[in-house]
Amino acid sequence: MGARIGRLFKNFNLENRVHREISKSKPKPAPRHTLPGNTPAGSTQHSKAIHMRDDPLLARLKDVYVESRVPISQVTESKELKQAEQQVERRPLKSSLPEGLFGICDITDIPQGKLSIVEALTALNNHKHSPQTWTAEKIAKEYTLNPKDAKALTKFFIPFDVKIIPPKSEQTKQIKDS
Repeated sequence: MGARIGRLFKNFNLENRVHREISKSKPKPAPRHTLPGNTPAGSTQHSKAIHMRDDPLLARLKDVYVESRVPISQVTESKELKQAEQQVERRPLKSSLPEGLFGICDITDIPQGKLSIVEALTALNNHKHSPQTWTAEKIAKEYTLNPKDAKALTKFFIPFDVKIIPPKSEQTKQIKDS
């Protein structure tokens, strides 16, 4: 009921209001700023100057010749560097997920100095459970890592640790370990 009344007030005398708005004079656009010498005649002269052929300039450009030569020793050195970069030593995976799980089964080896996610989690978990035996140096040796990177890995990356905080009172409910 209230919507009908609201619609009546909204549509009341709508045609007259529309005609009044349409018949109002339109606002004039702001005048364009003209630069001195930027008259329509000046602009055509400028465009003509751009499209004119300048024969003396073309003759001077034809006289210019640039030749670039690279010494052969530098070319062979750069090829050797590229080949060395492509032949990075690789090592077989230490641990991996079961076949077909998450579609990661096709990885068989990893470049030295790198870790797969599964290997990183395994190394971190071993370090967490027995930090005396699985030190950063042993992890670096086991997975052929830089000792500095292995130390940073054990220092800054911590595997998930679930802690259950006991309730303060007997009335609060708690999820029990199974």
